[in-house]
Amino acid sequence: MIGAALEPGPPRAKTRSPDGNIATALREMARRRPDAIAVQEPIETDGEGRIHYARWSFRQLDEEVDRLCHALTSVGIERGTRTVLMVPPSRRFFALSFALFRLGAVPVLVDPGMGIPSLKACLDRAAPEAFIGVSRAHLARCLFGWARRSIRIRITVGRKPGGRLGAGLLPWRGPTLASLRRRIPPRTGFTGPVTQTDETAAILFTSGSTGTPKGAIYHHGIFLEQIEQLRRLYAIEEGEVDLPTFPLFGLFDVALGMTAVIPSMDFTRPGSADPAGLLHAIEQEGVTNLFASPALLRNLARHVEERGVDLPGLRRVLSAGAPVPAAEIERLARRLAPGVQVHTPYGATECLPVASIGSDAIVGGTGIATTEGAGVCVGRIAPGMEVGVIPVHDEPIERWDPALLLSPGEVGEIVVRGAVVSRAYHDHPAGNAAAKIGPAPGEPDTAIRHRIGDLGRFDAEGRLWFQGRKAHRVWTPDGPLDTIAAEGVFNAHPAVARTALVGLGRRGAQVPLLCVELEAGSAPAQETLLRELRELGARFPHTAGIDRFRIHPGFPVDIRHNAKIFREKLALWAGTA
Repeated sequence: MIGAALEPGPPRAKTRSPDGNIATALREMARRRPDAIAVQEPIETDGEGRIHYARWSFRQLDEEVDRLCHALTSVGIERGTRTVLMVPPSRRFFALSFALFRLGAVPVLVDPGMGIPSLKACLDRAAPEAFIGVSRAHLARCLFGWARRSIRIRITVGRKPGGRLGAGLLPWRGPTLASLRRRIPPRTGFTGPVTQTDETAAILFTSGSTGTPKGAIYHHGIFLEQIEQLRRLYAIEEGEVDLPTFPLFGLFDVALGMTAVIPSMDFTRPGSADPAGLLHAIEQEGVTNLFASPALLRNLARHVEERGVDLPGLRRVLSAGAPVPAAEIERLARRLAPGVQVHTPYGATECLPVASIGSDAIVGGTGIATTEGAGVCVGRIAPGMEVGVIPVHDEPIERWDPALLLSPGEVGEIVVRGAVVSRAYHDHPAGNAAAKIGPAPGEPDTAIRHRIGDLGRFDAEGRLWFQGRKAHRVWTPDGPLDTIAAEGVFNAHPAVARTALVGLGRRGAQVPLLCVELEAGSAPAQETLLRELRELGARFPHTAGIDRFRIHPGFPVDIRHNAKIFREKLALWAGTA
């Protein structure tokens, strides 16, 4: 398939588990680095602004995981038990996650903020047998009937509510985690089942930015390969310190031998995280790695730029979830030490990482092409990944055929195959038919390709460019418009924070309309702004026909990253406002 792989980094010690379970990586770290800090959780900030943490070493975390394995087994959670985990990022979240992995159970992970209807649909489809959550999660489960027919095991993390609610007004039932844990003596070892790399390890639900979220089935081998890909792509070393503002990335920290410093923030609203608090944690704890959503990165970049603060201790910054404006990348990159980059790995819940690019290539390079309507360059293909571009259509593709591949420069749908690609959705035949392509004749049965649903192209250098989502294309009488490729032109206006292209009317006869979100504090004269936006669009053939604009007070975005724009909602608003 088309696409050149990134050059691999120097050989490094692998944490690949002999039995194909990511939890064995924790066991190995506890053996090799027992007293090093694995995870630390903020508990208070003193009068001088210093953050105080509760800390667990790798040995302590490993021992706690063993203890929880016995506790969970005592109520029937075992190998293959689908288990909803709704616990905020904390030491307990880390321990429970690794305990479920060690047991061979299957964590079901959803974003609690995706909305009540979506949550109910996701959990009903996942049909979990167990539910581990804090009191708020159990209250919502009872009120809204999440997975009512399948859940048989209920464990409350923290205290149950008192009064009539706790006494049985709602069907709460089940023990607390603390009561189960007290039954198990400290430092009680646990020998889990020998899981295989192709066994289901977790069900991770997509963000639902283009429809109802779907549960991607992750095998243990996917997690193990992701660890190695991250290590190789970004030269991550044991002993580093990470500030994981996306909770699931923190689980990789443990397997990579990094210390996870849990930030004090609302993880359902990363765009509202206090940049001053994040900066304080970075400086106080000697953070070397930062994973930030585009919304969080934007606020942090502007904060350090306005105050002239440098970040010499960071070795890298990673940002994913949506395209990151080149201007924000440049702002932050200027505050980093020479040679340190802001990396934007590309992929999806079903496959990550697929490609990657750093700020050295973006600033003054591909970022300029983005403002000229070229789309967003997501870089070179990660090692071991096969990536191609095929013609755009919505029909299922039963079997792979290399003849489908388009030539460099041609825009089509991005298709990927590799060890980090989820091969199926849980209980979603329609989703599998639409997104999965079976192996070509002669290929192994596991050679499943995933249609990402993104539009893209390869350039002459073998780099992949993202043009927008297939579902978001605007179908005008003169042909289709790709959202990201068009929006990059208008996003270059200094008063514009971001734009979103939507289509009004029926497919094939849609009228393009550009929704505009202004920079905070920016209040240009509307007539002047509209004239300047039209002048920007007139520079390029594919944007010249966009002459309808509407100012929006604040785009609706996803909970996970606060960056993926819900264009369907904007289209409804634009058609009725």
